[in-house]
Amino acid sequence: MGVTKTEIYKDEQNKLASLLKVLGHPARIAILQYIINQKACICNDLVEELGLAQATIS
Repeated sequence: MGVTKTEIYKDEQNKLASLLKVLGHPARIAILQYIINQKACICNDLVEELGLAQATIS
């Protein structure tokens, strides 16, 4: 894979790309959506709701 030429982009563009990369997996989006819709968040609730391993949730 080639080297990413981040220096040719503005700082704002690089920061935004990094932020979106963090959210770049459907499990992360599902976790955030669940958390947004709950008054409290317990890891075991996420495990049951999403069907993911506790280690993945953590």
